[in-house]
Amino acid sequence: MTVSYWACGILLGLAWYVMLGAWDSRKIRIIGSGTEEFKLVVTATSWLFGTVAIISYAFNLDTARGYILLALPLGSAGILLARWIQRQLLHRKRRFGLSTARVMVVAGPFSAAHLTKSLARQPFAGFTPVAVHVPGLSINVKGDADVALGAPLAGTGESVEDILDSISRFEADTVALSSGLAMPPHKIRDLGWALADRHIRLIMAPALTDIAGPRIHVQPVSGLPLVHVSTPQFSSGARFAKRIFDIVSSSLLIIVLSPLFVVLASVVKATGGPALFKQPRVGLQGQIFEMLKFRSMVVGADEQVAGLIDESDGNGVMFKMKNDPRVTSTGKWMRRFSLDELPQLFNVIAGNMSLVGPRPPLESEAAVYEKHVHRRFMVKPGITGLWQVSGRSDLSWQDTVRLDLYYVENWSLAGDFIILLKTLKAVMRSGGAY
Repeated sequence: MTVSYWACGILLGLAWYVMLGAWDSRKIRIIGSGTEEFKLVVTATSWLFGTVAIISYAFNLDTARGYILLALPLGSAGILLARWIQRQLLHRKRRFGLSTARVMVVAGPFSAAHLTKSLARQPFAGFTPVAVHVPGLSINVKGDADVALGAPLAGTGESVEDILDSISRFEADTVALSSGLAMPPHKIRDLGWALADRHIRLIMAPALTDIAGPRIHVQPVSGLPLVHVSTPQFSSGARFAKRIFDIVSSSLLIIVLSPLFVVLASVVKATGGPALFKQPRVGLQGQIFEMLKFRSMVVGADEQVAGLIDESDGNGVMFKMKNDPRVTSTGKWMRRFSLDELPQLFNVIAGNMSLVGPRPPLESEAAVYEKHVHRRFMVKPGITGLWQVSGRSDLSWQDTVRLDLYYVENWSLAGDFIILLKTLKAVMRSGGAY
């Protein structure tokens, strides 16, 4: 039995649309931020074409295999591109406060402040904290409480009616409950019912920070949702896959960029001194290795740090200067687009570094690390990472550590690939590169 191209195309398109909906890829909660939307698109597409293949084989249908094989990659790429464009348009709207949920945070004072500031830090996620309700909070000066909480204090009443009144006054359409809430379970249940009657979304935000979705599992027990948090996994299989990815990708990049390597080395050499700069850095499990860079500073720049330490624009631990007098004219434009980092591809092949990971610190920086910061050394340092795609040198030390530890705790090969794509965008913008 032969199926025409037109019929195949129409049926495939309809089935594709239905399958994307069946996998909840259009849910409001996943559109606009994170990778879940794209994962669902890929998963739905895989199931669709797998089902088509099984049906074709079972009923001996001639489904124009060449057409199907062409539709799979082109259709997938088209859908993913359309979703990405849609996300950029949505982000532009949210930058101006449109298409975003108005969130009332209900929690204890510390959790409320943390949640409010976390939501405000990621406006593209679509949650705008408009007010905070802290049941049982005693305050002296309301203005001070507003500043400390990161949003206006709507009220401190402990009854469901008090919270509903705060929601009405600030016209919130979403309520986020977090820890430290001075309310018994039955009142929280009553609040949930009241919100459902008013078609107001309810979000539970447990006091868990920097933990990605795949590590969180919910198990209902006697009507109580227990949240299980799995420990970070660094299996030998995952490490092997990451190593293969690093070797193959770095080798290809070196081959493709070899003409650029020759040009940059020649330009740097012409300024006097060696083209490459080798610097001891702290890597996996605290091991010292020599990191390679194209030299972007004058010869002997390390010896001048002590005299410039008071003028640092860094974050308190890492020494950085926006207008570092040690940087050569050639080094300025190389640093702007991170071209000086390219020789680290050889560090990746040698096994000292990975394409993606926390940046390797100097020994002097590692010496002043707090105990928890040493968890950065559980994975190989990287040429790029969450730090680079989130602001680089413009970030505070606390944010730098938070991003690095998030990467260590939630590493995945898919996450590495996304960071590499974001790196291209960050390099072109050159923000925080100095």
